[in-house]
Amino acid sequence: MGYGWGFLVMAMAWIAMATVTLGWRRGWSEAWSGVRTRDRDRIGRLLGGEALLRLAARSGMPQAVEDRLAALHALLVPLQGERWTTSDTRRLAASAVAGGYAAAAGGWLVAAAAGEPLIAWLGLFAGLLLPAGKLRDIKVKAQRRKQELLLGLPDLLGKLTLLVGAGETVQRALARCAERPLRGGADDPLHAELARTVQLLASGHPFSAALESFSRRCAVQEASVFATVLLLNYRRGGDQLSLALKEISIPLWDKRRSAARARGEEASSRLVFPLVGIFFILMIVVGAPAVLMMGG
Repeated sequence: MGYGWGFLVMAMAWIAMATVTLGWRRGWSEAWSGVRTRDRDRIGRLLGGEALLRLAARSGMPQAVEDRLAALHALLVPLQGERWTTSDTRRLAASAVAGGYAAAAGGWLVAAAAGEPLIAWLGLFAGLLLPAGKLRDIKVKAQRRKQELLLGLPDLLGKLTLLVGAGETVQRALARCAERPLRGGADDPLHAELARTVQLLASGHPFSAALESFSRRCAVQEASVFATVLLLNYRRGGDQLSLALKEISIPLWDKRRSAARARGEEASSRLVFPLVGIFFILMIVVGAPAVLMMGG
């Protein structure tokens, strides 16, 4: 019974916060409209992220939280695109926190229905784990994207050097490189950014603006160095540009080898736990008959 009251307190506290921050009239109007149209996203925004965002805007957030949101925004912009704003980052973080709160409240409700206290603590643990898992997933995706860019840049430099050395102009060489993915298929982030840069050049954007946009979207230091070298040498072309591209490709190949080695170590570490589990299962399968025979 105590867990049921705990759920009611948590639910009423959240509803009260949503109603106070959004206003009684607007809150109930939006909620009824979402229920009537069966718009789950609208109800989720109303009772989740939007209410929490308005509460944070009224009371203000600590500087530590602002710093964490700024770091999260820096990770999300390369993943989501240049149109991603700080408001979108705040809304995503607020939705994650609201989802964790809902999981904790749901755990208390299930504990009250089942009469099992452990479920309530599991709900609280899930409520803490959900926002942390969302943040970790974003970090993993950002790190994976950075590795994909580092792995693809040496191939791009090699192909670009060959094309420029063969007499192609820089813009034509970039267009040739963007015709097909260098590696990784259609999900290659470097190919996607390069193709977008070629589209900007084809639509009449200045070369310098298109490359600066490429560097900003990649958000990797090595891509910025590549863009800077092209900007400084693209008018010269020929041997001078080829030499400059070869010079910056040497450290990129070293970083590519390091990134490939890190991926190999990560893959081998992931195999440890399944192999241990298979080992224990085999031990049980092999040893169980012998134990049963000895017992018999």
